Amino acid sequence: MADYEKEFQKNPAACGEPFPEFATFFRTQVDSAMDVLDLGCGQGRDALVAARVGCRVVGVDISPTGVRQMEEAAAVEQLDVVGIVADVTTYVPEQSFDVVVLDRVLHQIRDAELRLNVLAVAAGAVRRGGYLLVADTPKNLPSIDSFVEDLKPAWSLASGQRSGCRIYRAALVAA
Repeated sequence: MADYEKEFQKNPAACGEPFPEFATFFRTQVDSAMDVLDLGCGQGRDALVAARVGCRVVGVDISPTGVRQMEEAAAVEQLDVVGIVADVTTYVPEQSFDVVVLDRVLHQIRDAELRLNVLAVAAGAVRRGGYLLVADTPKNLPSIDSFVEDLKPAWSLASGQRSGCRIYRAALVAA
């Protein structure tokens, strides 16, 4: 597993650009007043994209350097981003969100049961009608898809059947 704290200290853009699917989602599908939770935010690549369209964003990552870099970048642009240093495997959100992002964080969790627990916590933090954005390795996508399939009709795949990115939508009403 990569030591992201060291990577972030060496390179302020260690994780690169956001996935085009996520960037497009935030530019075209998101109401500017939405609340977004970015679990495993790293240096804030997705958090900053969401905040640039006017979302209120909470970014959570285990790396103090990554969280600091995200907050500094947000401050320069006067974006509404709050960083929390915490382990996503034990973090429990204190509120619900319109969008929850898990961008290449689940594959870092080696234990399959713990990985699905993080996914369950993330899905549980999404408001009715909200979205869960997941990007992960091809190896993990079948179990992620199966997890969401088991939640039907409360959840559905909105887009991403052919890519490593999935955008799931929570039902507007309780199932």
